[in-house]
Amino acid sequence: MSPSFEQGPIRPPSEAKSLLIRVTRNCPWNKCAFCHTYRGGKFEPRPLSDIKKDIETVADIVETIKTFSWKLGEGGRISNAVIGMIYSSGNGYTEYYRSVAAWLYYGGESVFIQDADSLIIKTADIAEILSFVRETFPFVKRITTYCRSKTAARKTPEDLIKLKEAGLSRIHVGMESGYDPVLEFIRKGVTAADHVSGGRKIKAAGISLSEYIIPGLGGARWSRQHAEETAKIINMINPDFVRLRTLHLRPGTALYAIAQEGAFIALGDEEILKELRLFINNLDGIETTIVSDHILNLLEELEGTLPHDKEKLLGIIDRYLQLSEEERLIYRLGRRRGIYRALDDLNNTQVYLELKDIIDKNMLREPADMDRYLSRLMSRYI
Repeated sequence: MSPSFEQGPIRPPSEAKSLLIRVTRNCPWNKCAFCHTYRGGKFEPRPLSDIKKDIETVADIVETIKTFSWKLGEGGRISNAVIGMIYSSGNGYTEYYRSVAAWLYYGGESVFIQDADSLIIKTADIAEILSFVRETFPFVKRITTYCRSKTAARKTPEDLIKLKEAGLSRIHVGMESGYDPVLEFIRKGVTAADHVSGGRKIKAAGISLSEYIIPGLGGARWSRQHAEETAKIINMINPDFVRLRTLHLRPGTALYAIAQEGAFIALGDEEILKELRLFINNLDGIETTIVSDHILNLLEELEGTLPHDKEKLLGIIDRYLQLSEEERLIYRLGRRRGIYRALDDLNNTQVYLELKDIIDKNMLREPADMDRYLSRLMSRYI
C-alpha cells in the first residue's frame, strides 16, 4: 500500500509552502454565516497515535525522496529535476509524495496544524504533537495554526507559554470584525471582548499573532461601525499581522441567503475600499503589518507596516479612487481575472486595450452588469 497521511481542506495563503498536519477535523463552531468550508462536517479530534503515525509517514516519504535525489545525482537536494520526475505522470508517485516534495522544495521550514481550531483540544496533547514535529523534523523553523479568539481567551497564560515552548510560532485568528452587532449578525460566537482577551494572551505568550478581518462584512448598514470598531479592537491587541479578506457572498452560505432576502446589502468594490481607508486611518499606536494576500482583495499591493507606512497605505487607496471611471473598470476586471496585481499594471497598454475590448463586447459599462460579471469571476476563487 502506498504511504498516505490525512490533510484538511484549507490553510492560510501565507502557509502555502507549509506541510499540513491534521490534528482535528472540521470546525468546533461551524456556524459563521459567511463560511462554507466545513458545512456538514462533524468536528472531532484525531487520536494522538494517528497524528504521530502521519508525521512518521511524512518522515518516511522525506527519506524516500532524498534517496531518489541521490540516485538522480542531485546529492539529496530537492532540485527542479527531482520535482519534475515526481510530478511526472506515470512515475507512480502519489499526491502525498508530491505534497511532501513541494514542501521540501520550498525549504521544508514551516508546518501548519489543521483544521479550524485545533487548540481547542487539551494543551498537553497539542504540546506533545508540537514537540513530536520538532523532534521528527529538526530543520523546521516555524509551526502555525488556526485558533478562535474564544479558545485563546479560555487558555491560561501558562497554557500558551507551554505551547510556545513546545514550538508553536504563530496563531492565525479569524477576527472578522471588532463590532459586536456585526459579530452577532454573522453568528461568529465571540464578542469584541473575546477578541481582545484572546489576542492579548497570545501576544503575552510571545507567539506571533495574525488577525484576519473581512472588509465589507458590515454591509451597507454597519460599514462605518465595522471599520471604526474593528480598528479600535486591533489597536487594543496590537497583533503582528492584520490580514485582509474581502467579503464575497458565496451561494450556499447563510449570509448569501440573508442577502437574497434583502436583510443584508453588500458593498461594492469602491465602497469597500472607502471602508478600508477608514479602518486604516483609525489604526493608531500599534506596530502591525497590514497584509493583502488574497485574490479577493482588489488592491493586493495594500501592504505595509504601521506606523511608518500608514500614509503609503492610504495613498494607494486614494490613487485607485482618483482613477477615471474607465480605468477603475479596467482595473477591476483585470484584477478579478487574475491579470493585475498592482495599479502600475494599468500602464501595460496592450493588456489595457484587451480588457477594454472585453468590457465593450460584453456590455459591462453599467455598474450592475459589471458587478454581476465580476461576482461570477470571484466565485472561482473560494
